[in-house]
Amino acid sequence: MTSDERLDATDLEIIDLLRADGRATLAAIGARVSLSSPAVKRRIDRLEALGVIRGYTVLLDHAKVGQPLEAFTELRFAGTTKVDDIAGVATDLPEVQAVFTMAGDPDALVWMRVSDVDHLKRVVDQLRRSGKVVGTKTLMVLGTWTRDGMA
Repeated sequence: MTSDERLDATDLEIIDLLRADGRATLAAIGARVSLSSPAVKRRIDRLEALGVIRGYTVLLDHAKVGQPLEAFTELRFAGTTKVDDIAGVATDLPEVQAVFTMAGDPDALVWMRVSDVDHLKRVVDQLRRSGKVVGTKTLMVLGTWTRDGMA
């Protein structure tokens, strides 16, 4: 890691401020880290160029957009399935938020958001119909806590 790639305390503070509010102004961030707006902009540009900041996003109230139910489904695959092929069973399902491949049992964990239990059953059935999945176990989320409060 070169000296240009090292993150200092100010970089980390800027990152924390952006994680809390991705729309914070350069002036507001600068006031918190004792830098001018142009200096903050240069640091953010550098963090983006280094790939530390990979993008910006919107946090949704999923209930208000018709996806109030969150669930995880464990997937087990035939022993001949390549790890790199596992995520392929879910790429065409818009309900799937992420697929985590795992070492051990299960082989993968699918995170999804759906409108209701019947919708959840349909998505799990679609995962099972891939022909590669040999077993599932689904867990419905009752509540969420996150370290940064962004649940």
